[in-house]
Amino acid sequence: MIPSLKPGAKLLKVDGPTIETARLILRPWRISDIAANTAMLSDPGTARFIAPDGVAITTEIGGWRNAAVISGHWALYGFGMFAVEEKSSGQYIGRVGPWCPPGWPGFEVGWGIAREWRGQGYAAEAARASIDWVFATFEIDEIIHCIESVNAPSQAVARRLGARREGEVDLSGKINERWVTSRRAWAGQN
Repeated sequence: MIPSLKPGAKLLKVDGPTIETARLILRPWRISDIAANTAMLSDPGTARFIAPDGVAITTEIGGWRNAAVISGHWALYGFGMFAVEEKSSGQYIGRVGPWCPPGWPGFEVGWGIAREWRGQGYAAEAARASIDWVFATFEIDEIIHCIESVNAPSQAVARRLGARREGEVDLSGKINERWVTSRRAWAGQN
């Protein structure tokens, strides 16, 4: 349990941007997101594609570590994957946004939506808003999306975003397709 602060004491608060779409809020992470993120990652089909080792995360400490890494990306770099909240319910439904830890094959915008929220266009909606934010914020000509060859739903999201497949990347010994969204193509379609 975290103890109460002494009067006048202040702690670091990572405060990133908040982006609203028609149905979603992309925002900084909250401690209340950890349990929902852990529940999302406890599904083997979801964890296969977005957990670091592809294995379901089923423990409270494992879920905390995963959320701490994502939140730490924000603290260290000033950007990272947003917690995605469905506006009408206020529920955490996944994480979407930029990701570029050391050794990563490029500046990625990735997505992971909880199984019960899939099939409603949320991944594409959140990724579109995140890509808009990245191109408005960074001097970058292309964004990548690392997608396993058997992940047809994620490939469909990439196609909806107008991304094109350009080769493969090695993510810690696991080969993924490298999809690219270029600034030029993005500006032409938006």
